[in-house]
Amino acid sequence: MKAQNEQRAGLLYGFGAYGMWGLVPLFWPLLKPSGAIEILAHRMVWSLAVVGVALIALRRWSWMAELLRQPRKLALTALAATVISVNWGLYIWSVNNGHVVEASLGYFINPLVTIALGVLVLGERLRRVQWAAVGISFAAVLVLAIGYGRPPWISLALASSFATYGLIKKKLGMGGLESLTAETAMLFLPALGYLLWLAAEGRSTFASLGLGHSALLASTGLVTAIPLVCFGAAAIRVPLSTLGLLQYLAPVFQFGLGVLYFHEAMPPERWAGFSLVWAALVLLSWDALRSSRRSRARLAEVAQAAQAAGNAATPAAATPAAETAAPPAAAPPADAPAAGASPTRGPA
Repeated sequence: MKAQNEQRAGLLYGFGAYGMWGLVPLFWPLLKPSGAIEILAHRMVWSLAVVGVALIALRRWSWMAELLRQPRKLALTALAATVISVNWGLYIWSVNNGHVVEASLGYFINPLVTIALGVLVLGERLRRVQWAAVGISFAAVLVLAIGYGRPPWISLALASSFATYGLIKKKLGMGGLESLTAETAMLFLPALGYLLWLAAEGRSTFASLGLGHSALLASTGLVTAIPLVCFGAAAIRVPLSTLGLLQYLAPVFQFGLGVLYFHEAMPPERWAGFSLVWAALVLLSWDALRSSRRSRARLAEVAQAAQAAGNAATPAAATPAAETAAPPAAAPPADAPAAGASPTRGPA
């Protein structure tokens, strides 16, 4: 029952995280007439304030000294901060300049770009279905390029930057709260310097458009941190395969907002391109679920074999002296996990 409650809570956290990321296109236009770079700078500054308060409340700062003693990890963190700032800035600009649908495409194709990076950078080998999904997505990009009259560079840049960010985070191996703190700490001084320069030039919108606008700019820290906290809570409660399917909620919501709320154009060739992307994602998700089921079945077989071997090694009957020395141990419940098995969970 406890495991079921934990998984149910994990699903709610997952829906919350990806739902908030999917609805965030409604938030960025509220910050106009602030430009994308000014909004980005405020997001960096206020995000550090929010995660700083969280770290103080949780008393989790021992990792900082360890990070400072590792130049390679510091360099990777700086690279991650640079890449995610490009991703954030481009996404804000896209939403506030009428490219919500094209931005959503970037997060649809992100898993496919991540697979491509795995092959090119990590030397991973793909299964046939994965190759088929990559081929279909390449055809989709060609169709969309013809439809737009240019390559969908916003989508490609968003997908590539976020996939690169994921690759760097994989090498870093830091928790979500810790990595966000380190990245925003590195971005804090440049961002604050830019905001001070805007104020000195009389071009800042922070204090010139009223208290409400200032509060909205300050809330960018919460908009950044709250979904991340929910994602972290989901990741430790639900299987990775479930989390992988939940990630499509965000671009689905973004696409729906772009078409239905912002009324962006969707001519037939764009529908054709998006349909190819969705077909590739269906293939990819089906293959991931099939692979996950096979892995669980193999683990169950290994556990059963280990349990059978353990039972065979147990003496059929204890000697009277042994029975007198200690009573027999109670048998574990039939539904208890095998020794050494860990509960199904997402990434740490």
